[in-house]
Amino acid sequence: MLAAGLAIGGLGLLAGVGLAVASKVFYVYVDPQIIEIEEALPGANCGGCGLPGCAAAAQAIVVGQLAPNACVGGGPDVHEKVGEILGVEVELKEPEIAQIGCRYSVAKADIKFLYDGVNDCRAAILLNGGAKECPIGCIGLGSCVKVCPFDALSMGDDGLPVVHEHICTGCGTCVRTCPKGIIALTSVSNRILGEYTTDECTAPCQRTCPAGINIQEQLRQTALGNYLEAVRVIKERNPLPLVCGRICPHPCEFECRRNFEGEPVAINYLKRFVVDYERESGQRLQLFKAPETGRRLAVVGGGAEGLTAACFLARLGYSPTIFEAMPKLGGLLRTVIPESRLPRDVLDWEIEGILEMGVEAQTGKALGKDFTVASLLQEGHEAVLLATGGWDAMLMRGQDPNLEQAVPGLYLLLPLSLAWALGMDVPVGKRVAIAGGGEMALDAAKQCLQSGAEQVTILYRRSQKELGLTDSEVAQLSDQSIVLHFGATLTQFKGVDDQLTQLVYRQTASGNGSEAGLLATRRFKETAISADTVIAASGRLPEMIFVQVPALEAEESPLLWQTISPYHEPVAVKPEGIFATTDPMSDYRAAVDAIGAGRRGAASVHLYLTGKQVVPPENMITTLTKVLDVAQAENLMPVESRQKMPELSSEKRVDLSLEIELGFTEEEARLESARCLNCGLICYIRSKYH
Repeated sequence: MLAAGLAIGGLGLLAGVGLAVASKVFYVYVDPQIIEIEEALPGANCGGCGLPGCAAAAQAIVVGQLAPNACVGGGPDVHEKVGEILGVEVELKEPEIAQIGCRYSVAKADIKFLYDGVNDCRAAILLNGGAKECPIGCIGLGSCVKVCPFDALSMGDDGLPVVHEHICTGCGTCVRTCPKGIIALTSVSNRILGEYTTDECTAPCQRTCPAGINIQEQLRQTALGNYLEAVRVIKERNPLPLVCGRICPHPCEFECRRNFEGEPVAINYLKRFVVDYERESGQRLQLFKAPETGRRLAVVGGGAEGLTAACFLARLGYSPTIFEAMPKLGGLLRTVIPESRLPRDVLDWEIEGILEMGVEAQTGKALGKDFTVASLLQEGHEAVLLATGGWDAMLMRGQDPNLEQAVPGLYLLLPLSLAWALGMDVPVGKRVAIAGGGEMALDAAKQCLQSGAEQVTILYRRSQKELGLTDSEVAQLSDQSIVLHFGATLTQFKGVDDQLTQLVYRQTASGNGSEAGLLATRRFKETAISADTVIAASGRLPEMIFVQVPALEAEESPLLWQTISPYHEPVAVKPEGIFATTDPMSDYRAAVDAIGAGRRGAASVHLYLTGKQVVPPENMITTLTKVLDVAQAENLMPVESRQKMPELSSEKRVDLSLEIELGFTEEEARLESARCLNCGLICYIRSKYH
């Protein structure tokens, strides 16, 4: 018995020694910081940080592979706790939440297949493409709800997922689960920068709005009586809704499906109603801003485009300053549109709201006279956005030609030609480039040679055949030091201090500027040429972004700069260039076009400063994009006829300071907004479902 006990004890001792040795040999040290951070994380293992679980995330945070605020499921409190553990200050991060991109449930949609026993969206999508005719719509089986680790999703009574915004952490689990891609993480910045694409469910009105307002949601909130929420939806894309509610040409209404049977929804009047409601309440809606970066930017021009660009730059976290030549901000909105259409106190209210977002303004300061692009860059502005709107040659109307070079080395062809006709001596430098202009460009080129130019390069967007020039004529012009390039568009300026030194142009590989040639090649080459002066056959200054080029030499080296073109709506495969024919005419044509251009300008600046390519999404919807649609609408929801806008009596219209259109009453607004069919690509509310 004793021997057995000693044997067992010996075995136990031997095992203990072995385990002790093994623990030393195989011991893995765990950093106490990793343990502490893992305990601070929510433990949801949602994968939103890109790693498989909170333990892996904690280790990555400690070794510097993830930022202290990388946990999307934790929120600011968790980020602050992690920062305390690491002994670092955590940068504020703009929150993201899930957003559902479908508004029409399977129960009300055109059913393509019914599945018996299938209860998972990912399984249903494998069976002949899903349960709806629409290739984008929600399948409706709720797989996203089942996988949400924070119970932030539920299925609504309408058969669509509902996001509970106060719970959603933006972990992205639902995004990764949805087989149709209709759920996306969104933030205010994402919605400012976003463009509608062909893989989204959009309505005809939404696709047509130059400002890109989510019109269906605006009308839905109005119908529910949530007027300030409707204002929030509008201002996410349009910071001048009071202006647009009065003077917008409302192209959205021309595409409203109500036109198939009756009159369109009064979208613009409803926009005016909710923003008038905000103004009359005396309390301005506070819009979300991204955390401030302290980075200074300059916006030249205080019209609709410049105001919009500056507002969105401020909301993206920058510190923009508007430089306006006139004594007050507003541009043509203030100087051209009569008060009976746009009361000045309404315009002032809009502008005050933009300035309250953190926008500074310096009025009575003209580019080229009181400051230059180079001086703004030297003062610490990281970018200068030129948004001068519709002034320039289009509003000369018999005035003496203005030849001040707001952009270094740039003249507009019309005022320059008028100056020559008046016998004025205009210095053009030795190397001149002319962008566009047809036969007028040839006359200008010869005048430049007479004024001292040694060589003139003409960049024609069209082909030689379209311009009607023979090979012998082109050769003869070349002998006269006039070089022609066809299918060419000017894409970039480069300069030193206040001088233009170089131009970059893009040309089709075939040199054929016709649309057929562009479709055939889709290949472009870029060429840089030296230039002192560029003459543009345009009625206005282009939208351009000026940025400083880092110098490789000492601090006293000259300022090097170049331009970046903001992205515009791409049309077919035509190269845009600086003087693109598709450029909006800003507030000279329609304020809403200028607002759209201003937002894209702000987005372009942000893309450049964050190291991204300044281009729109490849599948961005434009006026020429082919998307699913319907040719007719049937069984429309029966509602009242379109509400008529109340107007000032004819007796009172003698007072030109009084506004003619008086705005909807609340009852009229509720009735009119209820006429919205909540359209998607091919879906809309029909009477048989109500």
